[in-house]
Amino acid sequence: MQVATKDTLEKDVFSVIRGILRTDGVPGLYRGFGTVITGAIPARVIFLTALETTKVAAYKMVEPFKFSEPTQAAIANGIAGMSASLCSQAVFVPIDVVSQKLMVQGYSGHASYNGGLDVVRKVVKADGIRGLYRGFGLSVMTYSPSSAVWWASYGSSQRLIWRLLGEGSANDGFAPSQGQVVLVQAAGGIFAGATASCITTPLDTIKTRLQVMGHDKRPSARQVVRKLIAEDGWTGFYRGLGPRFFSMSAWGTSMILAYEYLSMISPYSWLFLSDDSIRLFAYAFHVMHFCSCIIFHF
Repeated sequence: MQVATKDTLEKDVFSVIRGILRTDGVPGLYRGFGTVITGAIPARVIFLTALETTKVAAYKMVEPFKFSEPTQAAIANGIAGMSASLCSQAVFVPIDVVSQKLMVQGYSGHASYNGGLDVVRKVVKADGIRGLYRGFGLSVMTYSPSSAVWWASYGSSQRLIWRLLGEGSANDGFAPSQGQVVLVQAAGGIFAGATASCITTPLDTIKTRLQVMGHDKRPSARQVVRKLIAEDGWTGFYRGLGPRFFSMSAWGTSMILAYEYLSMISPYSWLFLSDDSIRLFAYAFHVMHFCSCIIFHF
């Protein structure tokens, strides 16, 4: 939806899905899946490692200011999320470029490829290594704020939800059930996805257009912005908002449930995977990651 022209843009996401199923069948919804699943795991490991390291330092930094608990959580999580995103972009951007090209191949004049390695070969041959980092600046501008907003919204919304429920304060001795904790975490993930998608979709639309342009077309970000406005006005920047919201909310929620459980087991010992239960969780985490990619890739 984000790369379609005014004349070819389907009216809604269901029209897009029907069109893909009609021309390519169910496999068409999973173009670029192999590339995504291969690159996403190391990128996510880098992200979560940087996140945990930065979050501890960020909490110590904001503690002297005596902010309210939701505000402290928002600031510390936001700083940690942005820092972690910056660290993972070196891996994520090439994966994003390759998967985006696979997703739009053969559509509206875009080139066709024989898999992810073929994309890499052709991009490197035409543009060198820098071709794999096309849109890197916009990716940083998109995903770093998006990650900051997501984690800030998640951290603060969790605490606000517990406060609204009148439960979970440090002094009342309340011990919520595992089911209650999961529901609050899931609600926080959905709220975070909604907030982040609304704020960052315009930048993501521009970035996606830059990344999938052919080798003979090298528009600047300014030219992409002008073309979007000329075609659809300011609403053009929000193409694909619905799918992006669903993806960020659903995938983010599944990821955060695994992340929170990992944090609950131990803040440090999981790094060494010395206990059978932690090994089992590590396996479950990768299975959950794989399944969430299958469900939310399209």
